Amino acid sequence: MARKASNRSKASPAPPRRWRRWLIYGLLAGVGLALGFLLPYVWVLDREVRERFEQLEWQVPTRVFARPLELAPGLRMSPEALELELRAAAYLADGEGRLPGTYARDGSRFVIATRAFADIDGPQPERRLEVVLASGRVVALRDLARDQPLPQARLDPARIATLYGSRQEERRLVRLEDLPPLLITGLQAVEDRDFKHHRGVDPIGILRALWVNLREGEVRQGGSTLTQQLVRSLFLSREQTATRKFNEALHALIIEARFDKRRILEAYLNQVYLGQQGGQAIHGVAAAAEFWFGRDVRALRTQEIALLIGLIQGPSYHDPRRYPERATRRRNLVIDAFAETGLIDAAEQQRAKAAPLGVSPRPGVAANRHPAFMDLVREQLARDYPADALRGAGLSIHTTLAPSAQHFAEVAVKDTLASLASKNRPELQAGVVVTDTRSGEVVAVVGNREVDQHGFNRALEARRPVGSLLKPFVYMLALAQPGRYSLATPVEDAPIQVRLANGKHWMPENSDGRSHGRVWLREALAKSYNQATVRVGLDVGVERLAQLLQVLGGVKAQPNPSLILGSVDLSPLAVAQLYQFLASGGQIQPLRAVRGVLDAEGRPLKRYDVVIAPAQRGDAIATQLVALGLQEAVTSGTGRQLVADGLGHLQAAGKTGTSNDSRDSWFAGYTGSHLGVVWVGNDRNQATGLYGATGAMRVWSALFRKLPSAPLQVDGEGLEWAWVDREEFATTENDCPGALRVAFVAGYLPPYHRGCTVDRLRDWLGFGERNR
Repeated sequence: MARKASNRSKASPAPPRRWRRWLIYGLLAGVGLALGFLLPYVWVLDREVRERFEQLEWQVPTRVFARPLELAPGLRMSPEALELELRAAAYLADGEGRLPGTYARDGSRFVIATRAFADIDGPQPERRLEVVLASGRVVALRDLARDQPLPQARLDPARIATLYGSRQEERRLVRLEDLPPLLITGLQAVEDRDFKHHRGVDPIGILRALWVNLREGEVRQGGSTLTQQLVRSLFLSREQTATRKFNEALHALIIEARFDKRRILEAYLNQVYLGQQGGQAIHGVAAAAEFWFGRDVRALRTQEIALLIGLIQGPSYHDPRRYPERATRRRNLVIDAFAETGLIDAAEQQRAKAAPLGVSPRPGVAANRHPAFMDLVREQLARDYPADALRGAGLSIHTTLAPSAQHFAEVAVKDTLASLASKNRPELQAGVVVTDTRSGEVVAVVGNREVDQHGFNRALEARRPVGSLLKPFVYMLALAQPGRYSLATPVEDAPIQVRLANGKHWMPENSDGRSHGRVWLREALAKSYNQATVRVGLDVGVERLAQLLQVLGGVKAQPNPSLILGSVDLSPLAVAQLYQFLASGGQIQPLRAVRGVLDAEGRPLKRYDVVIAPAQRGDAIATQLVALGLQEAVTSGTGRQLVADGLGHLQAAGKTGTSNDSRDSWFAGYTGSHLGVVWVGNDRNQATGLYGATGAMRVWSALFRKLPSAPLQVDGEGLEWAWVDREEFATTENDCPGALRVAFVAGYLPPYHRGCTVDRLRDWLGFGERNR
């Protein structure tokens, strides 16, 4: 019995061997099942990743730029305006002006390091300029690198808007050869030191990063390879799960097996997330260099490259504009990594760590800075490009906007409307259009007192009665007939009754409620006498006035007698188009807001050049005479407050306009280089109690007190001047009592001469006194 028990105890180990067998079978079955699932999964994933990576395309936004500032000796410019232009273009005042995108100012002397840029006229090189200003103009312009004067130079334009595609991703694509070597090697030193050797996943790198972070007590290195980071950004979500980690590793292994390191690194540098501005995500090192430093990535220094690389760990947490101390610490850790890996020496390490962050105060990326102006840009581009064709197309749209003029116009609107506000006055709104009188380029548009607000654009869309703004065109038609009319022609400012087509009678009155009798034509224009203007308008023909408006501005107006006094609704832009003819000296200049469109490589796709024909002789002479009349309106007529405001030096020509019951206040005025049209009123068409001179003209005055502008000088070609008797349409001597100097079309002086020698003799003998 004992022997049998002993035998049974010796046989007991058999069951464990059976369990081991079953365990091995189970493991083999599991492996087989895993391989049966994994291999097809990897095969499908391989094909998918390869196709997507090979066809990798990014949606690059279309960028919209202001006009490049063209500097030249003699150009009207103030230090304030020049600095505004530089700041709008994200130039950094570093006190030296050596690196592209920086400047230094010493009073009225500027040293500016411009950036190279692609313009519609061709590529523009970077330069280091000296600009000296005095008496409101450029007096010296030099190329400091060559130490020679320049006839002109262009500053790269400010970026004013961005047209995104399906995603608001800011990106500028670059190739590895276009990047600083330190950026490429430094990235690997900090983010993935074994990038050249691993195959997508780096276990040794993970252990090393873990050890460094434990040793330093903070996160200094990441465990993911650059390839894994790229996979996360391109293909996967950011959820922290085992499945996502597994997929990340598989994607990285496949990419590394299929593509070379250069291709992977270039994709990473164009995709990496490096900042945020509102809804705009900043991707890629080139866009980040512009966003943070306002410079081309090729011009970055050691400390700036280190900051970019440092931001990869957390652009929001290390945001240098919001958290400069955090950003500095992170940047310095990266600089130390550069030194540790031998990329820079100890001297450069110390210099870079001591340098300021150098971040520009405002981002070098704009979503839409000037919505009113952009409305006009879209309107003009719509003739050639559907909206969807522009968004995310990587184009560069070059416009005519002048950042300094836009700024001065916005400030003038906000400050003036605030000063006009009262509890007895409805809320005021405004529309402003400013143009270049020599080219027809629109340099500023304001469509709302809240200048950043989108929506109803009063400069383009508000159509309101223009009142007396049409009077200069009535007088231009008259002055185009020099045999009948001149500035000295006497006209009657007396009550007049006009029978209308419906049988009713129209009896216009002057704004002051009085008639002024026999006045000169230029006085009737300067002082905006309604009754005299109606007489002249009826004589030249209302139909001709309506035809003129159609030719100059495409305005369709009914030829009713009331049209003479402005009974037509126009927008500020439409008024500007009409007045551009006067301001340009008789040239028909279509207003434009777009200069051209470049493709992603900087090649011109479309130019919006306008061939401007010289003014016809008759038009040029007539507009000169109107300008003289409107200059008198500023010196002694309805616009005389401008002289009191200190703007007499501009010798501006201007006309006020007021609609019935003071609902609309208008002013259109021009100098030798700028035309400004201003409307002030209420959106509900309520009476404001403002006249042209007390509302819109105040906005114009505030704008032109700041805007560098040339005085208006009537060249006098085709004109001759003569002294004219004040009481009689006759020439006289300059020293005769009441004699006034007046311009006439050459060959059309008054046919009579009235001297004053006999009158003086009679006065000397005493006869004149007895007769009087």
